Amino acid sequence: MSGRPEILFPLFADLTKLDGVGPKTAQHLAQIDIEKPRDLLFSLPYSGIDRALKLSVNDAELPDTVTVQVLVGTHRAPRNRGGAYRITVQDAQTSFQIVFFHARSDYLKKVLPEGARRVVSGKVEFFDGIAQMVHPEYILSPDEADEIPEFEPVYPLTSGVTQKTMVKAAASALTRAPEMNEWIDPSQKDKAKWPSWREALEQVHHPASLNEVSPTSPARERLAYDEFLAHQLTLALARSQLQRAKGIISQQTGALQAKVRAALPYQPTGAQERAIEAIARDMQIEARMNRLLQGDVGAGKTLVAFMALLVAVEAGGQGVMMAPTEILARQHLAGLQPLAKSAGVVLEILTGRDKGADRRAKLEALARGDIHILVGTHAVFQSDVHFADLRLAVVDEQHRFGVRQRLELGKKGAGADVLVMTATPIPRSLALAQYGDMDVSVLDEKPPGRQPIATALVSTGRIDEVVDRLKRAVAEGKQAYWVCPLVEESESVDLTAAEERFKVLRAALGEGVVGLVHGQMPPAEKDAAMAAFQNNQTQVLVATTVIEVGVDVPNATIMVIERAEIFGLAQLHQLRGRVGRGAQASTCLLLYQAPLSENGSKRLNVLRDSEDGFKIAETDLEMRGAGDLIGTAQSGLPRFRIADVESQASLMAVAQSDARKLLHDDPNLTSDRGQAARVLLWLMEQDQAIRLISVG
Repeated sequence: MSGRPEILFPLFADLTKLDGVGPKTAQHLAQIDIEKPRDLLFSLPYSGIDRALKLSVNDAELPDTVTVQVLVGTHRAPRNRGGAYRITVQDAQTSFQIVFFHARSDYLKKVLPEGARRVVSGKVEFFDGIAQMVHPEYILSPDEADEIPEFEPVYPLTSGVTQKTMVKAAASALTRAPEMNEWIDPSQKDKAKWPSWREALEQVHHPASLNEVSPTSPARERLAYDEFLAHQLTLALARSQLQRAKGIISQQTGALQAKVRAALPYQPTGAQERAIEAIARDMQIEARMNRLLQGDVGAGKTLVAFMALLVAVEAGGQGVMMAPTEILARQHLAGLQPLAKSAGVVLEILTGRDKGADRRAKLEALARGDIHILVGTHAVFQSDVHFADLRLAVVDEQHRFGVRQRLELGKKGAGADVLVMTATPIPRSLALAQYGDMDVSVLDEKPPGRQPIATALVSTGRIDEVVDRLKRAVAEGKQAYWVCPLVEESESVDLTAAEERFKVLRAALGEGVVGLVHGQMPPAEKDAAMAAFQNNQTQVLVATTVIEVGVDVPNATIMVIERAEIFGLAQLHQLRGRVGRGAQASTCLLLYQAPLSENGSKRLNVLRDSEDGFKIAETDLEMRGAGDLIGTAQSGLPRFRIADVESQASLMAVAQSDARKLLHDDPNLTSDRGQAARVLLWLMEQDQAIRLISVG
């Protein structure tokens, strides 16, 4: 299938072909992402106005839009220009006034002649005890009254576009919507009582009542499902592309894992055991593993990842663990070193810092298979890096490896299994939207011996008390983080915020006690400042949010977050997770600027009262919406026009299983339904999927 199916041509034509849309209107519509008839069909009314004929304005709860038949009475022109022109009218039960401003009396006498009957429709409000309709939207003689829609849809507008234009253009776009073959599973469609695609569009653009404007109406639900299905088909195609590439069978012996278990000072949690088992199962079948390991802060992802890497080594192969930064790669190395020692496997690190002879020696050892497990940054992607037998790649997804990079990594080891770790608990609905191409393991239990973190809200007015408290803590040999907000998007501003705070704390706590890390520093300086804090040479680290990613300093027991109210909840939860890593009790102080908005205080209270990252993420999603939560720009999360990821999460789950089943039964989408699904992918502009089909 090389190009867009012909049946869709009318929907991708020029907007100006539609009734009432000239070049100027088309420009205005582009402001709200409406560039072709298809976009207009998917821009649904968000509300509606009931214009059914009533006997009297008395029958309405005012203020409201009312449509009534009236007998026109006396006209009263204003004394001064621009004043109110009033016409008294009588409906079946009462009299009221129709009011115009800046009116021309000759025109009004023609439209509303005294003694005539007219049907008028417009907003009626009480004003000084008299019901008034100001500037009616419709004035018609009784025999034309059926031109008034009983229920009028209300569209989202942009400047320069009126409701009338939208109604007209949408109606015109509808005439171009073809009957299409059904891409939804027939049993799913029957069960949900959904109309066909064409009927659904007719219904959503001509709602008969407010119920039909709600997302739960069958027609809207169907159109939302179409968007989810197209998205999940794209992910499922990417997934089958990965799986079709033959994987390698890695059969574990359990010998190395047993050594690590014997050396562990604790029992792995049930969640860890389940994840380890699922991964080993995936690795011993031929299809390539593509699994997401989701764990809350401190849920023990490292152990699970290492056990997975050992399966690769037990099966005679190699494993690689990738981290987004040098500092995190070194930290993974430090965390894995004792485990590797107990298992007796060779662990090495490769980063951009390795140069010359040193780098060459590592690359040779890697190619010979003398290095069992390699930890590294994206330097591992470079073309001169060759593995003897790469079986498993573990990706620490701190910087959002998208579907594309996941495919890229697969190329390094022809059949390597892929395990992606994320420390951000993602609500199920978003996990489906973002990682629908993967199987998911969740670590939702905390390992024993983790200290709870006491969290308190403190207003910035009491900052001096906080500084005094830090002084005492430092004197007792404790360490603390002080996080400054990323103000605006301008980095120079954060810089000053962090530098000012650094100066104030240095003056209060003494030279040599306080370190500083921010995004503008050269990497080497940043690493040096972090290392000084890790080795307890500095006791307080002032930082912008660069430290939220996995830095581990067990002796740090205090986390101060300045202007906490402007951070995202998930981010605050991540930052808080930087303390509470040692045996001592830890504290997190959320400094906020009073007065807090109701929303702000609700968010900070959720954080104070819960340490469950999944619960916090759900709340964050409810309060901020999906796009904000993961920053849509870099998230790979699609923008849906009709569907709503939060409230329709269950539909997304159905779409995922449906898409996977369809591709399982019809991998090349050649059946009738498969062909219809191809049209859906074109309709929803899923370019990535279309490329995958045309390649496959």
